[in-house]
Amino acid sequence: MNDESPAATLRIAQPLTSTAFAPYGTVIEAPAGEGRPINGGNARRFDLLGDLQLDADGGRPMLALFRAQARHFPHEVTQMERHALGSQAFVPLGERRFVIVVARAGDAPASADHLAAFVTDGHQGVALAPGTWHHALLAVDAGDFVVIERAAGAVDCDVCELQVAARVATA
Repeated sequence: MNDESPAATLRIAQPLTSTAFAPYGTVIEAPAGEGRPINGGNARRFDLLGDLQLDADGGRPMLALFRAQARHFPHEVTQMERHALGSQAFVPLGERRFVIVVARAGDAPASADHLAAFVTDGHQGVALAPGTWHHALLAVDAGDFVVIERAAGAVDCDVCELQVAARVATA
């Protein structure tokens, strides 16, 4: 008798790149180049994102700290969520890898066929576009993550259950 989930499909998380992640949001990482000098030349400034899209329907920016435990992989994905009214950004403090499982904005994903999975290099973060379906934070390395998201009187979080579970693994 097979005790394994009957329809769980294995997805290998691909290295996170700006091009591959573009349909879901923006990769946050130190850009190539010199930036511009500030503070009397003692620092360099790199402007990364001009609009985090957090003010829809009376929203305001919220800066939070998530202290995440390392997950075990392969990880079974049975549920996804989205924030229709605002973006959500995850940035590791220190060198912390994480896996981001996503699906395009629109109808709720039904199965692994609709999902993409990426693993960061430990220095990268992501800003999810409003409405992008995603799994909760999947830390490969335990630690702290800065999260920037929309705050308002009403919670902006839709949750869906996958009809067919997916298993996500790191390479």
